[in-house]
Amino acid sequence: MKLSHNSDRVLIFDTTLRDGEQSPGATMSHSEKLEIAAMLDDMGVDIIEAGFPIASDGDFAAVKAIAEAAENATICGLARANFKDIDRCWEAIRHARSPRIHTFIGTSPLHRAIPNLDRDQMADRIHDTVTHARNLCENVQWSPMDATRTEWDYLCRVVEIAIKAGATTINIPDTVGYTAPQESADLIRRLIAEVPGADEVVFATHCHNDLGMATANSLAAVAGGARQIECTINGLGERAGNTALEEVVMALKVRSDIMPWRTGIDTTRIMAVSRRVAAVSGFPVQFNKAIVGKNAFAHESGIHQDGMLKNAETFEIMRPADVGLKETSIVMGKHSGRAALRSKLNELGYDLGENQLADVFVRFKSLADRKKEVFDEDLDALMRDQGADDEAIQLVRLRVVCGTDGPQNADLTLSIDGDQSQVEATGDGPVDAAFNAVKALVPHRARLQLYQVHAVTEGTDAQATVTVRMEEDGRIVTGQSADTDTVVASVRAYIAALNRLLVKRSRTAPGSDRKSVSYRDAG
Repeated sequence: MKLSHNSDRVLIFDTTLRDGEQSPGATMSHSEKLEIAAMLDDMGVDIIEAGFPIASDGDFAAVKAIAEAAENATICGLARANFKDIDRCWEAIRHARSPRIHTFIGTSPLHRAIPNLDRDQMADRIHDTVTHARNLCENVQWSPMDATRTEWDYLCRVVEIAIKAGATTINIPDTVGYTAPQESADLIRRLIAEVPGADEVVFATHCHNDLGMATANSLAAVAGGARQIECTINGLGERAGNTALEEVVMALKVRSDIMPWRTGIDTTRIMAVSRRVAAVSGFPVQFNKAIVGKNAFAHESGIHQDGMLKNAETFEIMRPADVGLKETSIVMGKHSGRAALRSKLNELGYDLGENQLADVFVRFKSLADRKKEVFDEDLDALMRDQGADDEAIQLVRLRVVCGTDGPQNADLTLSIDGDQSQVEATGDGPVDAAFNAVKALVPHRARLQLYQVHAVTEGTDAQATVTVRMEEDGRIVTGQSADTDTVVASVRAYIAALNRLLVKRSRTAPGSDRKSVSYRDAG
């Protein structure tokens, strides 16, 4: 889609599968990437940055599969400023209905020092690599990484070079979240006004949230003339994250009176995609997160509740239905059948095949036998807690003895590459004992960075959602699980993290695009 800086249409460039996946511990499997890409395509994302094809065989395979499956969105791959990266990127995306090559290089003084290039040498490389990309693909995006800390005269020079070499989109990244809204708007406005040929390309903005201004900076850039926003679901990304897709999209929708620009996003799909990204990444959404947080449409204050009962607009500037939240009178419990479960899950944004529904229904019945009422949050937790049948390590049985007299004891049986192994271990508390048992059966050097528990709903029968984050030799992985038994949820989350660690280990070896990984091979 060719846009001018005067158009009222803003393109949404989603980089959840590339930049978002760079969050420590947020690695997604091949099948999960394809699932998320399909959801983004269905919701109206204009460009999906599917990955970094040169990074690994697994990344290449995922980008290629997404490119071949996409029905609506442009599929983009990332490439550094060298011919090898660009060729590999093109190989991955060339069969997309609408392919795009995105190539970049760091242009600030700090980033120029990394490849040890002077200004002229870098300018030559930009010309040569963008020209090479354009000879392969008509749709080329170029980014001067750390643009907001690049000298103004040099930024103008390299942007002009990239445009003349054939770039059709110029992305201006605030790579370290350093800029502020007024600067963001002025930077885009001045580039359009002062760089020859700038009015012939689309300018994009890519903001990080290190100072909490990513959304504001992105919207300011649009006011300055940018017509593409790079963003991620739930603001997932390195460090403090990226611009959150749901925030910029809903800001433009709700405040169209002062921001007269529109996107092509079906906002009613936002919650479903948010929940699925949280599930597959292992990064739960904070309760007070704008738009998609659990409390975004919750009201506890008596004054607020009274106002809401009289007129919802007194304390809500958008309807829950606008982002895909639906109210229902269906109460789920042990007497609920498959049809009711399917209907409820559809309302929550989950579209399951018959085999998936059969599996979830069994686990739903097991949960309903332990709880008087199954809430929406319980079902979300149930959908998040879907371990793959082909995972190398699986929980078979756990029995824990605990009480005031320590140490506590755990009796654990795991299936490891299809073979069952049993061990008993002790520890300072039932969770510590259970973790020690897992480590006895699956020896590793990973260090526990985070162990977090929160109740999904209220009551003594509430499910506990446990998040475990581990680090081994620079590899960071996250596991999450939910159960009415906190110790069981803890062990499952710990095992989920270990299975992700096996996948990361395997990426250094041939066959890294495998969906399942042998513990013995990867360990």
